[in-house]
Amino acid sequence: MKSLPCLFGGIEAGGTKFNCVLGRSPAEILERASFPTTHPEETLGAAIRFFEQAQARHGAIASLGVACFGPVDLTLDSPTYGFITDTPKPHWSNTDVVGTLSGALGVRVAFDTDVNGSALGEGSLGAAQGLDDYVYVTIGTGVGAGIVVNGQPVKGAMHPEVGHMLLPHDRQRDPFPGACPFHGDCLEGLAAGPAIEKRWGRKADTLPEEHEAWDIQADYLAALCWNLTVSYSPQRIILGGGVMKQDHLFPRIRERFRQHINGYPCGEAAECPQDYIVGPMLGGHAGEAGALLMAEAIA
Repeated sequence: MKSLPCLFGGIEAGGTKFNCVLGRSPAEILERASFPTTHPEETLGAAIRFFEQAQARHGAIASLGVACFGPVDLTLDSPTYGFITDTPKPHWSNTDVVGTLSGALGVRVAFDTDVNGSALGEGSLGAAQGLDDYVYVTIGTGVGAGIVVNGQPVKGAMHPEVGHMLLPHDRQRDPFPGACPFHGDCLEGLAAGPAIEKRWGRKADTLPEEHEAWDIQADYLAALCWNLTVSYSPQRIILGGGVMKQDHLFPRIRERFRQHINGYPCGEAAECPQDYIVGPMLGGHAGEAGALLMAEAIA
C-alpha cells in the first residue's frame, strides 16, 4: 500500500501576527490559521493548539519550520539558539521559541528569520523563481531583509540587519528624528510603518497617493536598493510588507534608483529597473511557504 506524503508544519511568526499552516508542501496546504502576536505564552500557546488540533484531523507532522521576527539567535551551538533576543517588541525579549514548540509538539524545529522564510518562499514559488542571488525586503512593522546568495540565505556572526542600515537623511527636507529606539534615524526608524505613523500622525494605508510622505519614502527605499545592489549584486530585489501595498511607490523608487546609478555599470539593474525592483508574487503567504520548505529540509 502506497504511503501518503509527509505532513509538515510552518509558522510565519511576525511581530504583528502569527500565520500557521499544516500541509504536504507549500502548494498543498491542508489547514491554516492566523492570530495576533500578543504575549509569548498566549501566542505560542495558540500555535501549539492549532497544530495539536490540525494533527488530530490530518495526521502527525514530521517536522516544523518557524520563520520568526527578531532579532533571533541562529547559532546552533549557542545556549540561546532558537530564542528571540533583545527585541523592541514588548514582552518578547529572551523568548525560547524553538524549545517551547519542540517540547510541546515533540518534533524537530527548523528556525530562521521571518524575512529568510519569505525569501525562500519567493524563490521557490514566487518572484525569484529560477534565481540564485536575490534579496527579499519587508517594510512593515519593522524593516528586514532575506539575502540569498548561491541559493542559500546569508548568515554570519548574526543575521543581516538591513533595517538598521544608516542612510543619507536630509533634515531640512525631512526633520523627523526617526523612531528606532536604538538608532533613531536608521532605515527602520525612517521608513517602517510605525515611523510613518509617528511622522504624519496617520497610518500608511490612510495616506493618499499624492501625499508628500510617499516621495520621502521612495527616497529612502531607493537608497536601500542601491546599497543592496553594490553590496550583494543580486539578480532581483523584492520589496514586500504592509507598507509596500502601494503600487504607486514602485515607479517612484525605480526612478530614484536610476538617479543613484548615475551611469555606473551595474548590468540588468540599470537596464531594466522595472524587472529588478519588484513586488512579491505570493503576497502574505511567502513566509509560511518558506517555513514549510524549512520543515521539509530537516525531515
